Amino acid sequence: MRTSVQLTTERLAGGMVTKSPAGCGAVVEFAGIVRAMEGGREIAGLDYEAYEPMARREIERILDELAVVHPCEAVEVLHRVGHVPAGEASILVRIEAAHRMEAFGLLEEFMIRLKRDVPIWKRVP
Repeated sequence: MRTSVQLTTERLAGGMVTKSPAGCGAVVEFAGIVRAMEGGREIAGLDYEAYEPMARREIERILDELAVVHPCEAVEVLHRVGHVPAGEASILVRIEAAHRMEAFGLLEEFMIRLKRDVPIWKRVP
């Protein structure tokens, strides 16, 4: 499985898939958006901090493990660090797979493990 992992301070932008790679019957794109409410109060955004070398390695390790259970062709992960205003994406994940079930299965498990295992922290400024 091809993987690409990037942590960036730049604004994230995804797009609708209009064409899929040969052999892929599914392309799933997920955007995690910062909500305007956190802990019952309105917020302007969240600050994300990461230990970047370890975060990249851990994301790649998780994707390698998940590829055994959910075989996909490619996964791209973009995670924003720094201040992310409410309403903007903090993470984009794009998965290419032969079938939708592999792509959705990988996405679901990846997001659970990302939040639990990867050294990326968020806080309300």
